[in-house]
Amino acid sequence: MPHANTEAQLRISEIFYSLQGETSRIGLPTVFIRLTGCPLRCVYCDTTYAFTGGRNMSVENILRQVAGYTPRYVTVTGGEPLAQKNCLPLLRALCDAGYEVSMETGGALDIGEVDARVMRVVDIKTPASGEVEKNRWENLPLLARHDEIKFVLCDENDYRWAKQILQQHRLAEKCAVLFSPAHGSLNATQLAEWVLRDRLPVRMQIQLHKILWGSAPGH
Repeated sequence: MPHANTEAQLRISEIFYSLQGETSRIGLPTVFIRLTGCPLRCVYCDTTYAFTGGRNMSVENILRQVAGYTPRYVTVTGGEPLAQKNCLPLLRALCDAGYEVSMETGGALDIGEVDARVMRVVDIKTPASGEVEKNRWENLPLLARHDEIKFVLCDENDYRWAKQILQQHRLAEKCAVLFSPAHGSLNATQLAEWVLRDRLPVRMQIQLHKILWGSAPGH
């Protein structure tokens, strides 16, 4: 495997140390690298500040800043990280450095070139997200067991739609599936009761960082 290009430049919104608020790694101290820019405009987006701005950083400088936290886990997120082509060498370099790396993607772009060591957390956009037409269904056959699929649900129609997609594509046989209520739109207890009623093979999750710190950037 070729070494990553550490001189490659990326536009970075922020780098911070916090607890992982979602996925199977919830609660684990993690360094987050948030890339600037996103082609999607989901109605519930809580990181609109990352659509623009940020600063240019080389992979080498990013690695140096990450190392200062001496983490085990690193998450590359956005915005949409895959919208920047140099996300790929960044992910490779983080894996080469020995971190356990995950990447959060909106599911509209090709995940096929992402380093196989990375845990890819792939959103499937629901009707109420406003971006259901952007789902790249060709990503589903590329998923590995250590990857995860996430549905953010806004209402009961979203839930029914997600349940149908879950069953139609046999998603739980591919990797872990996460159901999450859109913050402020769907009652979490209601979602939990639907999941239990229908015996769904999914992980119900609530955003831990929102409970701890609200919607403040940098958490």
